[in-house]
Amino acid sequence: MKEYVILSLETHLFFGRIMKEHSLFLLAGFPAKETAFIQRADRFREEFEDGLRRTVRLAGGIVSESVLNSGEVVTEFTGKAERQTRNLTGIPIDTKITEAEERLRAGTCVTVNREIVSQVRMLNRQMLRSLNGLISLKEEILREVAGCRLYTTNYPLLIEHILREATLYREIISELERRGRISSPDLRNLELFWNQIMMEHAQFIQGLLDPTECELMESAGGFARDYCRLIEEAKEQDRRAMNALTARTLQTTKKYQQFKTVGTEGITGCEIRSVILPLLADHVLREANHYLRILADAQKGRDSCGIM
Repeated sequence: MKEYVILSLETHLFFGRIMKEHSLFLLAGFPAKETAFIQRADRFREEFEDGLRRTVRLAGGIVSESVLNSGEVVTEFTGKAERQTRNLTGIPIDTKITEAEERLRAGTCVTVNREIVSQVRMLNRQMLRSLNGLISLKEEILREVAGCRLYTTNYPLLIEHILREATLYREIISELERRGRISSPDLRNLELFWNQIMMEHAQFIQGLLDPTECELMESAGGFARDYCRLIEEAKEQDRRAMNALTARTLQTTKKYQQFKTVGTEGITGCEIRSVILPLLADHVLREANHYLRILADAQKGRDSCGIM
């Protein structure tokens, strides 16, 4: 059960925080009149915050060094971005969770006992319940927006984007509960999924920057085009001939991660004009860091258990 425990906790460290922030971004995007949607989004924010808090308490001395060092759990900007976002929106954010994550240490000779397995199983079931509810909420928001019955500052594509991420998270935890492990990923489908996520990040960034930020807008548009080409090539590529494309994807994502790092530093430093919340900038940076770790594992021929 060691693999089950480690992969469950590593998945929650990354995706649990992502879901918590999705709930916050939905919450921040509603007009004041949408009290019911505001309350529901806030409830899921609290639920995922509680789940992440429980994850951190269990993860010390268990999760891998590669995950903790990847920048997918927290970055150098996360704490500051949370404080700024809390001050700008008035939405509560427990920054002590981030401080605890920064203190996490990896496991070396990891052993697990029945109590830890039981606690992780309860955590997985808690997160699955919250995920089912959040996915239903995102689907409802998307229907209402598409029907012109609901206004939000979030793009419809962004709602579809965060819905796909939530569905992937649910698939991973469900598989861990069914089988106790994660199947080796299909590299082609893996890259198709994450390249689309990266492409959409670039499109969102371009659309949320102030029109005067011409250079940054052009750079974001360039990355969107790069990932669009990678997606088209992956669709046509034979599964056995993915190595060269994966190498190109890795190089593109390294450059993109550098762009996002500079952008996050600029937004948290109030040097870039935009309507991007500081926590959103850090959020997309962490997703790029996560994808880089997956690609690096694929390049080394290892089973990239964190895909998911």
